[in-house]
Amino acid sequence: MREQPQPTWGWQNFEQFPGYNRWLAIAGLTVICGLAFWLFLGSIGLVDETEPLFAEASRQMTVTGDWVTPYFNGVTRFDKPPLVYWLTAIAYLAGGVNEWTARAASALSATAITVGVFLTLQKFGFASPISAQPETQISPRTTRQRWLSAGLGAAALALNIQMIVWARTGVSDMLLCACLCGALLCFFWGYVQSEGQPIPQIWPNRWYLGFYVLLALAVLTKGPVGIVLPGLVIIAFSLYLGRLRRLWQEAKVWTGLGIFAVLTVPWYVLVIQANGQAYIDSFFGYHNVERFTEVVNGHAAPWYFYFLVILVGFAPWSVSLPLALARLRPWRWRRWQDQPRSAHLGLFALVWFLVIFGFFTVAVTKLPSYTIPLLPAAAILVALLWSHELTQTANLIPRQRCRHAIALLITAIATLVLLTLMAIAIFIVPNLLGPDDAAPMMKAALDQSWLTEIGAVIWGLGAVAIALLLLRRATWRWIALSNLIMMVLFVSFTLTPAFFLLDAQRQLPLRTIARLIPEARQPAEEVIMVGFQKPSVVFYSRDRVQYYFDQGDSSGDISQQPEKLQSQPRLLVIGHPKLIQDWQLDPPDYEILAQQAPYLLMRVQRSAIIDFYEQQTSQSP
Repeated sequence: MREQPQPTWGWQNFEQFPGYNRWLAIAGLTVICGLAFWLFLGSIGLVDETEPLFAEASRQMTVTGDWVTPYFNGVTRFDKPPLVYWLTAIAYLAGGVNEWTARAASALSATAITVGVFLTLQKFGFASPISAQPETQISPRTTRQRWLSAGLGAAALALNIQMIVWARTGVSDMLLCACLCGALLCFFWGYVQSEGQPIPQIWPNRWYLGFYVLLALAVLTKGPVGIVLPGLVIIAFSLYLGRLRRLWQEAKVWTGLGIFAVLTVPWYVLVIQANGQAYIDSFFGYHNVERFTEVVNGHAAPWYFYFLVILVGFAPWSVSLPLALARLRPWRWRRWQDQPRSAHLGLFALVWFLVIFGFFTVAVTKLPSYTIPLLPAAAILVALLWSHELTQTANLIPRQRCRHAIALLITAIATLVLLTLMAIAIFIVPNLLGPDDAAPMMKAALDQSWLTEIGAVIWGLGAVAIALLLLRRATWRWIALSNLIMMVLFVSFTLTPAFFLLDAQRQLPLRTIARLIPEARQPAEEVIMVGFQKPSVVFYSRDRVQYYFDQGDSSGDISQQPEKLQSQPRLLVIGHPKLIQDWQLDPPDYEILAQQAPYLLMRVQRSAIIDFYEQQTSQSP
């Protein structure tokens, strides 16, 4: 009997054992996504201020049975459409109400888009247009290059600070990224599949149908931005190639818009019927138009804000982006028009990146999370660059090879500089921290944990490795591998432990107080929080909490509106210990039920609070 060939490690064997390669890819994706998105997902409490708002609004859907209007703390919450609430509520019904189920939608979304980028690069991640041939004509070298491109793209997308943080946060941003970016990837697959095919009569191909469904889900996740951003990307891409009319016809836009309307319009009709003009003004006016044209909630930043966000949030891969963009030579538009559609992934990612980056740069309100939909495009661009340098540079003529060597040298030096700066920044973090009333012992705990030193050493070793590789004139693959190993170490030994440290210092004391409220609260006793607003108390206490602030804040100042307090003789109060002194309370007027620095849970006589503010009012001129 003939001896069967055994699979061996190495890129040269990928075309011989496709089944082996698939299992290797599945294992690699499982490890990367597990480390970045799922490991210890439910081991850390919800983080104030935003995450508990989503978690509690979803929980209240399961309690009230109202799946149209989201509520938080007994008040309508019009910030976002319902999809993230629906998915989280379904997770609660399946797995119980906890931190893991509150974040499952975000982690699942991050996993889905990482797998989508991997599959797209494995299929269309050609390093150069000339290698984009029919499957029967693709060389083993190109097959190896596409597998390498897919692996590098998935690793770059999953292993960066921004992706990891938002995939582990139970808000709508990562779900929007998955729907919006998934729609764009589906569009590209449909675009390639339609090449040389007759224009359909009624229905577009299945990938275009997936594009319209995911557009609808994006709009149900975060509103009009879910269709505006993909629309701008596709229009810019089509105009660049001179194919807008053709794509409009083959994608059957009117049919797609009908599918889109069927999926999105019913909920918007129902929520407007239930809440009227209040919903229109809040959601469409405040949370969409005003966020683009005005500064909302103090989230202002200079025009170069997103350059810094991408540089740090997508580090260390971000340093390669300028070369990845320039390598595509977008100014040679006639050359791109002559290429087959399967060679257009790099161009599509370039347009995707620039359009969304420009859109949010123009917007007045700026938040780091707005750049999340850029990350898949950035990962595709970087993966195409690296896979080209690892597999195709031998085909370049000497003059081209010299230019590439210079560009790579500059990029490698820039990477060395960035890693060095990141190491220094991480090391000096404790000295930059100011006082924090929510975590007064944070600086001391950080000093004792050695996390900043460990993080600085990891990034510093990454810089040293790059320097040694440059001195030895090593190939680009070793620089890429060095970055990958550094990020795995940083996630494992610095970022993940930092999540636990932050939780222990900022959230655990408040969470402990909140979980005591159901036992301490007497019938009809009101729970109030004075001096700060922490939504996590509502989620963990499963109770309604009234917020009151310092004097001078008319939205919740007890001194201005003491009648807002209900008529029960006693109140459960959450506040800082100095509140006893501020209110001039005597021992008979209050009872301390629990204290977790820097918070206090006490029962206070309502009359003592009213008397204090009436005395303050009578003494004021």
